[in-house]
Amino acid sequence: MNDQANAVTGAVTILDGIAPLMARYDTFLLDQWGVIHDGVNVHPGALDAMQRLQAAGKTVIILSNSGKRASESHSRMEKLGISRDLYQEIVTSGELVHRNLAAPADAFYAGLGRKFLMFAWDTDRGVVEGTGFEEVDRVENAEFILCAGTDHQELAAYEAELQAALKRNLPMICANPDRVSVQPDGSLKMCPGAVAEAYQTMGGQVRWHGKPTEEVYRICGEIAGSLDRAIGVGDSLIHDIKGANDAGIASLLICGGIHGEEIEQPITAAGIARIGAQYGATPTYAAALFQA
Repeated sequence: MNDQANAVTGAVTILDGIAPLMARYDTFLLDQWGVIHDGVNVHPGALDAMQRLQAAGKTVIILSNSGKRASESHSRMEKLGISRDLYQEIVTSGELVHRNLAAPADAFYAGLGRKFLMFAWDTDRGVVEGTGFEEVDRVENAEFILCAGTDHQELAAYEAELQAALKRNLPMICANPDRVSVQPDGSLKMCPGAVAEAYQTMGGQVRWHGKPTEEVYRICGEIAGSLDRAIGVGDSLIHDIKGANDAGIASLLICGGIHGEEIEQPITAAGIARIGAQYGATPTYAAALFQA
């Protein structure tokens, strides 16, 4: 069955690995966490799959919702033994935020004040480095919120600052739209997207970057030259699969990641279709792991 037929019927093809996709697609957009690694360990079969893609001359772009610069992802991949020659580029949502802050290309960024309050994982401020913006430590002094990490794991911890920001009508930039991420022990960790979603639900203005926005796939198309024969590979229906759906490209859902506890075992086309309908995103293919 071809991809167009899949889209019309909602059928999902279950695969053991990416081998059947090698002849069909030229460009592979790979998620990081949940597909290639868990932040500490490379997932079984992932390195071999990337080496096979390289040997076949495929264009591989790492597409991540990380709120940090691409340089941080390059460093992490190298430390995990994933060499730079195995992929063409890394595109992170944090890199896109930095690009927009450094050279405002639309009214939203052009209209920002200079002072921001930042929600972050740690002390890394690469996302704003060299942009000329000033970080403040109180929402009362801020002109916008930069949500790039979550140093708390309960939404309640952000309630007071979000209410104060909303009262002052402060815009928020979300540099990582993921709601949760999978930790090495299999548990789920709250991510910046959950905070941004809460603020938006309250009535706040949020500018989102990363999957599933059009911006990130347009940039991937510029890097690859075309997304005509491209496939997005990821473990999140609302980010990886929805993004691929909206971009008009094929997609492969890796079932051992974020939705691991929700997907019925054994994996079936009917089971994937049910969870896809639940999240409003349907993959073309599904597999337990990213492997050859």
